[in-house]
Amino acid sequence: MTASPLAPLTVTAPAMRPPYAYLAIEGPIGVGKTSLATRLAERWSMQTLFERPQDNPFLERFYRDTARYALPAQLSFALQRTQQVQEIAALHAAGTSLITDFITQKNDIFARLTLKDDEWQLYRALSARLKASGPAPDLVVYLQASPEVLFARIQKRAVPMELQISDAYLRALCDAYNQFFYHYDRTPVLTVNAEYLNPLESNDDLALLVERIETMRGRKEFFVKGTSL
Repeated sequence: MTASPLAPLTVTAPAMRPPYAYLAIEGPIGVGKTSLATRLAERWSMQTLFERPQDNPFLERFYRDTARYALPAQLSFALQRTQQVQEIAALHAAGTSLITDFITQKNDIFARLTLKDDEWQLYRALSARLKASGPAPDLVVYLQASPEVLFARIQKRAVPMELQISDAYLRALCDAYNQFFYHYDRTPVLTVNAEYLNPLESNDDLALLVERIETMRGRKEFFVKGTSL
């Protein structure tokens, strides 16, 4: 009688404990926020909450004619953000570990960049009435890349409305993000140079980034692959 071969053991690795209760990934368009947040959420079994640009009815028109559609696009995002702040607060109160691909203040980065002065004042007045208080992230991971790298990534992923983004707008957006995070002090920030680090396709790069996230102790740190900044 021949013994039947044993079935291979299936070992399920235990979920790794997230290092933070609320982690936010930020950076300009094309830098890889959502993809990175997805990988980290899988690693740490965290709930995700992502932006929904596809729900903004003015966004495609904004990319075609920025001056004309900047105000309705930003107000639409402000309304969406108010709902998301409430979702974040509810998840936080329930003790759910959460990762997002935005911070709630990002609307102001785009609004200040795209709105005329009188529109900016109107936007601020209206958005102030919409804002709901919510918890701050325990850590923000700010992904940086040059406009040239971002432009190439946007072209590669070929989302139709994003292909209308101009080089000038992308450069201005990168500058606006850098200025914002230079002054940002609400939460700890890990600034990551994402040009040569590829945590989306390289497990080794992901491990490097995870280690920096898990061991961060200061208020502001910088991570460039191959250095100890």
